[in-house]
Amino acid sequence: MKKFFQKKTYIILIAAFAIGLASFAPTDLFEVSKNLDIFSSLYRELNTSYVDETKPGQLMKTAIDAMLESLDPYTNYITENDIEDFRYMTTGEYGGVGALVTDIDGKIVVVDPYEGFSAHRAGIRAGDEIIEVNGQSVKGKKSDDVRPLLKGNAGSPLKLKIIHAGQTIPIEMSLMREEIKISAVPYSVMLNDNTGYIKLTSFTENCSVLVKDAFLKLKEKNCKSLVLDLRGNPGGLLNEAVNIVNFFVEKGKEVVYTKGKISDWERTYVAVNNPIDTQIPIVVLIDESSASAAEIVAGSLQDFDRAVLIGARSYGKGLVQQTKPLIYNTQLKVTVAKYYIPSGRCVQALDYTNRDEEGRVEKVPDSLITAFKTKGGRIVYDGAGILPDVKTGDHKLSDITMALLNKNLIFNYSTQYALKHEKIVPVKEFSLSNSEFDEFLAFLKDKDYGYKTETELVMEELKKEAENEKYFTNIKTEYEKLGAKINADKKDDLIKHKEEIKQFLEEEIASRYYFQTGRLGVGIKSDMDVKVAVEYLTNEAKVKSILTTIEKPTKPFNPRKRF
Repeated sequence: MKKFFQKKTYIILIAAFAIGLASFAPTDLFEVSKNLDIFSSLYRELNTSYVDETKPGQLMKTAIDAMLESLDPYTNYITENDIEDFRYMTTGEYGGVGALVTDIDGKIVVVDPYEGFSAHRAGIRAGDEIIEVNGQSVKGKKSDDVRPLLKGNAGSPLKLKIIHAGQTIPIEMSLMREEIKISAVPYSVMLNDNTGYIKLTSFTENCSVLVKDAFLKLKEKNCKSLVLDLRGNPGGLLNEAVNIVNFFVEKGKEVVYTKGKISDWERTYVAVNNPIDTQIPIVVLIDESSASAAEIVAGSLQDFDRAVLIGARSYGKGLVQQTKPLIYNTQLKVTVAKYYIPSGRCVQALDYTNRDEEGRVEKVPDSLITAFKTKGGRIVYDGAGILPDVKTGDHKLSDITMALLNKNLIFNYSTQYALKHEKIVPVKEFSLSNSEFDEFLAFLKDKDYGYKTETELVMEELKKEAENEKYFTNIKTEYEKLGAKINADKKDDLIKHKEEIKQFLEEEIASRYYFQTGRLGVGIKSDMDVKVAVEYLTNEAKVKSILTTIEKPTKPFNPRKRF
């Protein structure tokens, strides 16, 4: 029976290969056909002859993943089991109870219950420990293993055994899974009497509708300038990016065009609707994690001289993917084109067609970086993401803050804080007092938050090399003195970086009472990029000077022009 099944599988595979051949050009047909024959014969012999029992499905997925990995990180094989996760990436929706979990100190802990959904309504809070899912113990499991157990079709029941934070006796809870929809616009607010702020976290289905609704509500509150925050936004659906640009530019303007190997992907996307406001001053915030559709919005508004970009250079993803259905309810997400924004530039930073001897992908070389012009004649460049008009400072976190976050000490203290305080003041008024920060320091006294600074890591390498070259004995005394001085300085790091640590504490604590809105609301109060954005938007001359200043290019011009 097993051999019959294997034989049937091979017939299906070969049939599928044969169908696929029809899509290749005649010049490629022989090469493709030959290699498919080689692969199918190898796959058959491997499963038949290998000394131990094989798992044909796992072998095939390994082969497919390795093949796609040689192309780019965005071309992926999506199995039937991964469809739900893929749906979440494109729609922001999934079936579950609405709780984010992670593993902390060997336990599965709820870190973010989503406001208003099943877990929250059932009384589950951040800091609660999950010990069983539908009667199955999760002891020793990782959160990646537990998350699929919590997900499922909307309307299906789920039984959990949990221990509430601060308690020791487990209780059983019966919940109903539901459709969980994570808003792509988790926060919008008036920063002052005239300036509105919208946070957009992803380009999922209908996110442009959410941006539009938020913008119109802000305009009702006398919004005369806007901050659009795309920091940390990994992108998503291209058409949603076009819709958002369309809110601020005239109907008929070309926003982006795509070009691929086949003519079907030579497409131009224009603003097809009447705009909402083509005059309002705009600042777009970007950083190293703003990618893809986020770069289309930021780059297009920059090319139209429609917005001032503030922050750090964006990620540099100028590739477009399309999902193709395959047999057995699987799919292929494949890179089909590059996109070009209105000036004619492509922002792709890595050239996946060129790799070094070790297989590493190389950046587009400086010699190939080309200058382009915005609508008003300003100089912009391709090949390395979107460069902001105003660069802000380095936002790298201190070593001590990273250690406190990575060891979940800020999270654990916030759980303890929430158990002691039934409520806190509204987000706009909330801040930790000096005495409360001292309580946090007392909480840390018996905790391990050791970390190594960059200097210590360099010193370890120095010691290793010095020992190899027989020099360490001569410098040992000075080396140990330097190490002692660094350790003495590290003791002051909690005080030296107090304001930074306080910010994360306040955000985490606020989220226990006001969820994601609280976290973002507290964070924005000390956000330096937002402060810079407000400074520019309250000074019309500053904005105008950026959008009209024409500099001499440092790279050659590309003759391609879209205006």
